[in-house]
Amino acid sequence: MRRFILTGAPGAGKTSIIRLLEMSGVGVVEEAATDVIAAGQALGQAEPWTDPEFIDQVVSLQRERQLQAAAAPVDVQVHDRSPICTLALSRYVGWPTSPVLEAEVDRITREQLFDHRVFFVRNLGFCEPTAARRISFEESLVFERIHEHTYRRFGYDLVDVAAGPVQDRVSLIRNVILRSTRQAVSLTRTADDRPRPGRSRPEVI
Repeated sequence: MRRFILTGAPGAGKTSIIRLLEMSGVGVVEEAATDVIAAGQALGQAEPWTDPEFIDQVVSLQRERQLQAAAAPVDVQVHDRSPICTLALSRYVGWPTSPVLEAEVDRITREQLFDHRVFFVRNLGFCEPTAARRISFEESLVFERIHEHTYRRFGYDLVDVAAGPVQDRVSLIRNVILRSTRQAVSLTRTADDRPRPGRSRPEVI
């Protein structure tokens, strides 16, 4: 299974992209942080992200969803954010990297769970506040820079998804995934054709 990450600035339009990808038949894995915030607010916490346990709750839900999604009968999945995003979030809010977060980042890095190409959804020039997103546009730009720096530090290549009509953004993502899948199949076939001990190469007639 090939797993791709979709990330970017808050309010950049990731949710709309994810929904259209899902409707087009691409397997998607939902963002964890938004759901952790919603759950906290339902329990009376106005700002759950100020709780020291918030980061670990997000990491745990991300891990749970990734492991559950691993059993899905699909060849490609797009994950709405990843533990690398949670690391960037931790740095943005000023929390130290917890042992739980560090262990999960080490796991996905060691197991090479995600494709090295990350879809980085660029800001739209504004950021609309929501119950789970209480951040100004200027703050979202700082958040965006921290995310970009963190992903690059871990060796990921960012595929810029520029501001524009959502259909164009989805088409770009689908085209990159399609090319990546074709390349992977081609490389697999080439490897299978290599001579192996005890196996003769078929003659070309």
